[in-house]
Amino acid sequence: MLDKKVKDLINTQVNKEFYSAYLYLDFANYYYDQGLDGFANWYDVQAQEERDHAMMMRQYLIDNGEHVEFFAVEKPDKTYQSIEDPLKFGLEHEQYVTSLINTIYAAADDIKDYRTMQFYDWFVKEQLEEEKNAEDILKKYHLFGSDSKGLYALDQELAARTYVAPTTNA
Repeated sequence: MLDKKVKDLINTQVNKEFYSAYLYLDFANYYYDQGLDGFANWYDVQAQEERDHAMMMRQYLIDNGEHVEFFAVEKPDKTYQSIEDPLKFGLEHEQYVTSLINTIYAAADDIKDYRTMQFYDWFVKEQLEEEKNAEDILKKYHLFGSDSKGLYALDQELAARTYVAPTTNA
């Protein structure tokens, strides 16, 4: 059994990961509507990753004899005025998720819950990658997005992203 605070934080994070998937699917929907199928693909893959993260955390709770409670998943509340908006929101969201992961890690550290810390080591590293990817796409958009040929090339690059299931020793 896990410490109640740690368990509650992880359970909340399971639900926040599902929200992240909804948010990224909403970004994808926007890009499909704009005719930017590559950008949409990027966020479709991102949504799958977030669902996987939720399932990994859910399984961790189950493996530790804990009950998992699902909350209602809120509808994404973002509105988009430009092609850049979901990219900016995506980076902000990843930074927010990093803060949530850090809170879980700190709570586990406070009570010397090394098993949870070891499990979350993977997510700490993952968040570095998530933030870097979001920053890189935003930088590329700033460099090339104002030019139609550059935007097309970036869309083609993002279309090449394929889903790869996460692997962890957790």
